[in-house]
Amino acid sequence: MTAATLTVEDVFIDGAVPARLYRPADAAAGSRGIVWCHGGGFVHGDLDMPEADAVARRFAGAGHVVLSVDYRLVTAAGENRFPAAHEDVLAAVAWMAAHAEEFGVDPAHLMLGGASAGGNVAAGVALRLARESAAGAGGHAPTPADLYLAYPVTHASLPSASPQAASAVVKAPEGRRFRPSKVAAMNLHYVGDAAILADPYAFPGGHDLTGMPRTLIIDGDADDLRAMGETFAAELEAAGVDVTYAVEPGTTHGHLNHPELPYAERTLTTVLAWLAGETP
Repeated sequence: MTAATLTVEDVFIDGAVPARLYRPADAAAGSRGIVWCHGGGFVHGDLDMPEADAVARRFAGAGHVVLSVDYRLVTAAGENRFPAAHEDVLAAVAWMAAHAEEFGVDPAHLMLGGASAGGNVAAGVALRLARESAAGAGGHAPTPADLYLAYPVTHASLPSASPQAASAVVKAPEGRRFRPSKVAAMNLHYVGDAAILADPYAFPGGHDLTGMPRTLIIDGDADDLRAMGETFAAELEAAGVDVTYAVEPGTTHGHLNHPELPYAERTLTTVLAWLAGETP
């Protein structure tokens, strides 16, 4: 699908949350509604970064309707801490569900996804919607049918890495490392209060994940955060969730921010195949 057949529009969810809507000219059979969240350590990122724009264009180019969310970031002064981003993405999922039929997609078969810190927010929102659905109290939105997490931040502290992950990460340059102290500082800055680190919607890892949607996790290879993805995948499996876990060879953290390299395209091709029901 060429750029000429793709409509890109900036929108405001509930008049407050900036987002960008990517729509193919015709949503064909099998087209899905996707809500996407870029990364940036909870403090950086915008709708123009490749991890937002290039990823959304790739999904929309495959025929899907994509809403890329410019959720609130935590400032140096500590504004917009959790649950600000969580609430923004929750509103985005509800908005996409409400407009799904208008866009030619099924509101009961949405995909929610995110990269790095955006993966954290996506996972927390998915868990909240799953629990609301299980409670039968009429939640904010339908639970997404699918969840895609790229090298996500899922736990309040860095879990122990598998031998394979520990061996791979030593190849990463120091500037690309996420040492435990760096992860702890990043996560505490996100929530602002150590007690909130235990909130399952802030960091779903280590909590009851029953009812979570079918999930695909693709981690970077030489990435300290791979330990989170590995652990979260195991926790999902233990909770009875249909989970697929993969590692993109030859990558460090954030490889979707480099669409000029073959790794990003390979990962996104895997995601699209999984979304279509194919086994990666």
